[in-house]
Amino acid sequence: MEIALFIIYGLALFFIFGYSLIQIQLVFKYNKYKITQKKRLEEGDIPMDLPKVTVQLPLFNEQYVAARLIDAMAQLDYPSDKLEIQVLDDSTDETIEIVKKKVEEWKNKGVDIIQICRTNRSGFKAGALAEGLKRAKGEFLAIFDADFLPNPDFLKKTLSQFTDFNIGMVQTRWEHINENYSLLTKLQAFGLDAHFTVEQGGRNAGGHFMNFNGTAGVWRKKTIEDAGGWQSDTLTEDLDLSYRAQLKGWKFKFLEEIGAPAELPAEMNALKTQQFRWNKGAAECTRKNLGKVLRSKNLGFGTKVNAIFHLMNSAVFICVVLISLLSIPALMVKNYHLEYKVLFQIASAFILSLPILAWFYWTSYAYKKPNKVKSFFKFFILFPLFLSVSMGLSLHNALAVIEGYIGKKTPFIRTPKMNLTNKNTGKWKRNVYLKSHLTPLTFIELAFAAYFIFGISLAFKYDDFGLLPFHILLAFGFIYVAFYSLIHVFKVSRS
Repeated sequence: MEIALFIIYGLALFFIFGYSLIQIQLVFKYNKYKITQKKRLEEGDIPMDLPKVTVQLPLFNEQYVAARLIDAMAQLDYPSDKLEIQVLDDSTDETIEIVKKKVEEWKNKGVDIIQICRTNRSGFKAGALAEGLKRAKGEFLAIFDADFLPNPDFLKKTLSQFTDFNIGMVQTRWEHINENYSLLTKLQAFGLDAHFTVEQGGRNAGGHFMNFNGTAGVWRKKTIEDAGGWQSDTLTEDLDLSYRAQLKGWKFKFLEEIGAPAELPAEMNALKTQQFRWNKGAAECTRKNLGKVLRSKNLGFGTKVNAIFHLMNSAVFICVVLISLLSIPALMVKNYHLEYKVLFQIASAFILSLPILAWFYWTSYAYKKPNKVKSFFKFFILFPLFLSVSMGLSLHNALAVIEGYIGKKTPFIRTPKMNLTNKNTGKWKRNVYLKSHLTPLTFIELAFAAYFIFGISLAFKYDDFGLLPFHILLAFGFIYVAFYSLIHVFKVSRS
């Protein structure tokens, strides 16, 4: 029994350590990206003749943000004779009428805009984008989710990157309208900022596969068609198409200096919905595309290794759950079976994953912060909180990943948008799209919190404090996630 525990525990530690090594090599490549980025900005973009562009706005029941979105798109700074806007509206509620009125308003002002309504949601977002692709008049397609508000010069800045005919997609950085709304939104921004700096910039600089993030990016229409079009057999159609396109030889480009503001989920169960879709979809894309990557004769070893950890990054949550659950039995074995002392000493070397990940997130957090000393102290408050809440979400996310790996199919459930800013606090409680019922998982998360509180008590019983910080982070994370899952459901049900 002890040997089986050590094997599972060791493999999970080894995967997380391998993941952390990949992340730190992205830091070095990101620093290279910043140098080339600075040089390019100093030299300026190469001008190009402005092509015909189709802006696609996939919607499903977005009554709170639909009008705002359409207004922003209609005011993009781009020649009217070269701009087409498609509102891909799969809605089944009053959003349809809101969109209809806005489309008519801007159409009367000379904007080439159309509302496309399907009779069913076949293929969900991927199906809507595929339908729009059939009708699109543009040579390029810019895609925005319902909560995004790009700056008016977005199209001109991104399209200047397509002078290389091998570039098939340009992705921009997500910014956050409501980052300071709550601790939950601050922690989401903390994690997403690392993705939209070090990860995307590092992969791009290293010549490795990166991904379209589903929104705030521009595609060459020919690239989508050449890669086989939008497909709905995974929950992350964006990641799937990205890999199929790059396997075809198309190049992608990441533009950190161009931001597209959007809204972060402020309600815990809405965040869980988003996290479930992202993590399960990544697992489904692993099943679908990883074998193709590994068999490709056109890809180097480094690109394949990066692709493994890119596609399988959601598997980290399975490893976290395994290590967490086994850490308490391991602590007991350590104190009752001294013959395994050497194994625990070897395992302790994997604690290096923590400072490596801290370096990774610090690189993102410190970038563009003028006061590094002040930022340093803020970072060492946010980083442990981010780790803790991520651990608290690990069970929920691990179940999503397992479903993806075993091929269990579930519908695409979009994240409810709330039209929040930092000033109109509290209004999400009246959002008609939020769920007002509890799931058994919330009570299991509370049980996990109690389990790790028991682990904290064992540290004092055995006078062994090596795992104490880990168990404190786990206990706080699961309490935080379960508590706000309960509180937010209560607030929704009372609104």
